[in-house]
Amino acid sequence: MVNRNLEEKAKELRRTIFEVICKGGGGHIPACLSIVEILTVLYEKILRINPNNPREHDRDRFILSKGHAGVALYSVLADKGFISREQLYTYGHAGTDLGGHPDMHKVPGVEASTGALGHGLAFGLGMALAGKMDKKEYRVMVLLGDGECQEGTVWEAAMSAPQHLLDNFTVIIDYNKLQALDRLDNIISLEPLAQKWQSFGWQVREVDGHDMNQLLVTFENLPFTPDKPNLVIAHTIKGRGISFMENVPIWHYRLPNEEEMNIACRELGIEKPVLSMT
Repeated sequence: MVNRNLEEKAKELRRTIFEVICKGGGGHIPACLSIVEILTVLYEKILRINPNNPREHDRDRFILSKGHAGVALYSVLADKGFISREQLYTYGHAGTDLGGHPDMHKVPGVEASTGALGHGLAFGLGMALAGKMDKKEYRVMVLLGDGECQEGTVWEAAMSAPQHLLDNFTVIIDYNKLQALDRLDNIISLEPLAQKWQSFGWQVREVDGHDMNQLLVTFENLPFTPDKPNLVIAHTIKGRGISFMENVPIWHYRLPNEEEMNIACRELGIEKPVLSMT
């Protein structure tokens, strides 16, 4: 069972994301909140990383392909010591290195510059293939948004990974069923999602993306099958943790007004809603 410390980490991460985005004056709050448990489990229990040597050759690699959720990654990197808490709160302000999408050349711990959706998977595929060719033990994990799975580059990479027997490669889909300002199914449906990836040669598991016990057990059992890449479909709720944002498309990129701010702070356990939205 997941211990209380891990649960508290997730709660603290939600609070931090909300504060950083509101103080920075803009960001994708719901897209960040849907991946909190995934990031918590990966960075606390799974990834072999070293904040004192972010480019250590044998480190595990994590790529946030849905780069618009960069504040979630920045918050985790600050908690793990890759960047300082002071730097974290420069997000959204003049002169910061923490852009709306993560930049691998400016932020320690960021493995790929992402934000142009659909490219993180191919980027990670190259890393995993290099690891196999060099007989290295590191693993590569890529977190995709479900909306970006409509991109052709995703499916080109999805076909390629099984060809190269990349069991060191894991893709996680944040399957919250929303993209931008509408439901996924109203734009381009992905179903049957699991069967599509299985038909390409991937080993697939489906989990509740907010259940850290399920996530932990799933990630601890990688690879699922020797010589096959791994896919984890994480069913999530966009905006998880703030009632009026959950599953509501209009919150894709929007800041709360004063009344909404009070509600969000109460639900997240932030004592005083003294956040600056300038």
